[in-house]
Amino acid sequence: MNRRLPLPIALLAALAAPLPALAQNLANPSQTVASAPDALRYADLVDLVLPADLVARAQVRKVARLKPEQSPGLAAGKVRLYIEARTSALLAGPDLGESIRFLADVPLDARGRPPKLAKTDVLVIGHTVAGRPGELLLSAPDAMLAWSPTREQALRAILTEKLSPDAPPAVKGVREALHVPGNLAGEGETQVFLATEGARPAALSIISRPGQPRTWGVSFSEIVDQSAKPPAPETLAWYRLACFLPQTLPARANISDGDTSRAAAADDYAFARAALGTCERGRTLQP
Repeated sequence: MNRRLPLPIALLAALAAPLPALAQNLANPSQTVASAPDALRYADLVDLVLPADLVARAQVRKVARLKPEQSPGLAAGKVRLYIEARTSALLAGPDLGESIRFLADVPLDARGRPPKLAKTDVLVIGHTVAGRPGELLLSAPDAMLAWSPTREQALRAILTEKLSPDAPPAVKGVREALHVPGNLAGEGETQVFLATEGARPAALSIISRPGQPRTWGVSFSEIVDQSAKPPAPETLAWYRLACFLPQTLPARANISDGDTSRAAAADDYAFARAALGTCERGRTLQP
């Protein structure tokens, strides 16, 4: 049952110590805030998981509503809750113990009331707090999600890719693009080299052959060849490209020789970018 502060003595004592640390990641208005739980898309889940150290399933045991003065940076239509929960499964990260506590921002209902969360199963995404066993900082104010088998499966798939030794690096943009025409009319190849975190290799390859459909692929290795394939939708490689590549090829990155080749490089890039599709998000990204 949701309750307003003041709390019973035992819960108030638990709240008094962790509040400053727990509020640390919620006081910054630049954090992302969820619109509605059911609106979450694949990219939303990756946004939450990538910066996190742990993901766990838990059952909510106690809930207390914080006062406005205890909720800096709270978005309109939201309420900040202090939550105690019992861990039921650890998907990734360090051992949490049985009992956890954290702050979360959740939407108010049409009557301006917080949802009834007691005894519900949730997924929490965030970080442990050094020296404070059982205390969590969520990776974003809305990083407590309603649990469902489908959502848990999606998070496990993201975690598997994230923790893989050959996980694709974060893409920061386009470094340079070069189109080389072939010997026949309509033949050519464009290679687009990407700027990545840690300067790790990543490149797109777009191939045109006379009488054949244009093809493209991505490589996250030093070798860029014509066997590269497009990333499957809703994979980490797809997310890195679809969510962070510019919609059009930056003119400064186009180092092709001559106007014709420069135009071909821009067109090939547009072809690959359109094939990736839109990076849809259900969460509102605040400036």
